[in-house]
Amino acid sequence: MKKNIFRLLTIGLPVTLALIITTNTALHAQELYMPRNIKAAYDKGTRSKDGKPGKHYWQNQGKYDLHIQVTPDTKLVEGTETIKYTNHSPDTLHQVAIRFVNNLHKPEAPRSGYVSKDFLTSGLDIKSFEVDGQSYSLNTKNWGTVEDVPLKTALNPGQTAVFNISWAYPLSKESGREGQLDSSTFFVAYAFPRISVYDDYNGWDQIPHTDRAEFYNDFNDYQLTVKAPKNYVVWATGDLQNPDEVLQPAYAARLKKSYNSEEIIAIANAEEMAKGQVTQQKEWNSWRFSASHITDMTFSLSNHYLWDAGSVIVDAKTNRRASVQSAYDAQAKDFAQATTWSKQALHWFSNNWPGIPYPFSKMTAVQGFADMEYPMMVNDSSTPDMEFSQFVLNHEIAHTYFPFYMGTNETRYAHMDEGWATTLEYLIGIDQLGKKKADGNYKTFRVNRWIFDPSTEEDQPIISLSTQVSGAGYSNNAYVKPSLAYLALKDMLGDVAFKKHLHAYMDRWNGKHPIPWDFFYTLNDVSGQNLNWYWNNWFFSNNYIDLSIAKVTNKGLAYQLSVRNTGGFAVPFDVILTYKDGSTGVFHQTPALWKANQKAAVVSLKAKKTVSEININGGLFVDANAGDNTWKSK
Repeated sequence: MKKNIFRLLTIGLPVTLALIITTNTALHAQELYMPRNIKAAYDKGTRSKDGKPGKHYWQNQGKYDLHIQVTPDTKLVEGTETIKYTNHSPDTLHQVAIRFVNNLHKPEAPRSGYVSKDFLTSGLDIKSFEVDGQSYSLNTKNWGTVEDVPLKTALNPGQTAVFNISWAYPLSKESGREGQLDSSTFFVAYAFPRISVYDDYNGWDQIPHTDRAEFYNDFNDYQLTVKAPKNYVVWATGDLQNPDEVLQPAYAARLKKSYNSEEIIAIANAEEMAKGQVTQQKEWNSWRFSASHITDMTFSLSNHYLWDAGSVIVDAKTNRRASVQSAYDAQAKDFAQATTWSKQALHWFSNNWPGIPYPFSKMTAVQGFADMEYPMMVNDSSTPDMEFSQFVLNHEIAHTYFPFYMGTNETRYAHMDEGWATTLEYLIGIDQLGKKKADGNYKTFRVNRWIFDPSTEEDQPIISLSTQVSGAGYSNNAYVKPSLAYLALKDMLGDVAFKKHLHAYMDRWNGKHPIPWDFFYTLNDVSGQNLNWYWNNWFFSNNYIDLSIAKVTNKGLAYQLSVRNTGGFAVPFDVILTYKDGSTGVFHQTPALWKANQKAAVVSLKAKKTVSEININGGLFVDANAGDNTWKSK
């Protein structure tokens, strides 16, 4: 019907004009939907349709000098900070958005789920707030996780303002992504008020934080000083600048030795920690860490956690090593392997997928409850299932690249980091467990939870803002479907080309703030293909996975298989021929099969022998209804 209407519209027009209309309509059908704010960014030239940062691209930056004290008896975190914030944007800023994630613990804070009383605290108390020497009177009683502060003097393009803030907040008893791990062990994350992101496509990032959403931060330079009582060891993002000032000589020597050691060194064991032999015996020790061009600083401290460390070469060309450390309770048998597993993960990710050397100087695994990533750190729960513990550690360390190397906006586009971490967790699993076991785990833990749940929210487009989907709908859009999209693209392009194109994207956007369209356009550009049909199919549709055999015809050993794509996703699959003698033949089909027609395709095969049965099998791409995937010869 549509074809006939179009013919009527073009009848009587000059041939050239009709051709232009036809061509433009075909091109328009392959365009990618853009919200108005995203389109405006490309129009302004901060981003480019070739996938590169535009000639007018910019991002703001802060230099943070943080001094934080944790008092174990009161569970109070107190701090002062100086932020030198530079406005690289073309806009004059008349306000700043101040973000403090841990106000999520206030009773009034909106959350997506139930919490106990142990989760609740009074939140942030700002004691003083100055900008360029001008004092501000702020009442933080009604503050949420992000609040606007009008500036007394506007911050012009190219200018730097100096913020001095003094503040305090209590650690929650119920530990999630941060808080009290036990009565004398604390994971202190999102621990200081920060200036929220001001970017080229949304202005100030003012989306309130919830317990489901993740994060979006600028790339800043940090100096962090943590003041902790004697006998408390501090682990943190960044490099420890003063080991001799905070550790007894023998333990400082062990730590320094570990930086170049392939072997795992027990920096401090349970007995040494219990006897108070590890730290300098001043009443308080000030641990100093630094890190540059990174999205956050996090730290943990304990007076009884064990401490292991070693190192691994992450860049074979330069022999650069990364320190690998772990901190854990003596009862956690899985964490006794955490340093070894972390070394394996850093080496594998650096040399295989994504195949970019681990970009930081250190990785520390802390036993906690969150199963959560932070720059140079992870906070993982302990389980008796060693395989699962390593699986979780692999996933969290994979986040090094997405979002900490790439700076993606996890709050709005969770698929840009969780989808890749899920893909990398699967690929390293093949190496560690074998393909059959890795495939089984991926299907059981990831795909099956989506494909066999037909509820309304499951098939929302991946491009949907992560703030607008919830529950399993959020998880599947963030983790499962994008991971399958990346793996299907890898299948279609081949490993060599896919890695080359992925590296181009990562080279262009590391240390910056890419959005989904930057990824799509980069791969279009470097592949020399218009892949918009693929992006529309996987990221902008309500598709799912459901193939069926509609018809089989044959002349002798030449078979034609008509395959119906009811679900709509452009998935790879195998056509498996079972011969009369019981042997089989496998004919692999890549997603390119669906480029011309995403609802139906014909596969032509040349069988070697008489066929008794034909089956289509997607492997990882689990079919919602496998009952119509088999044809049997009469």
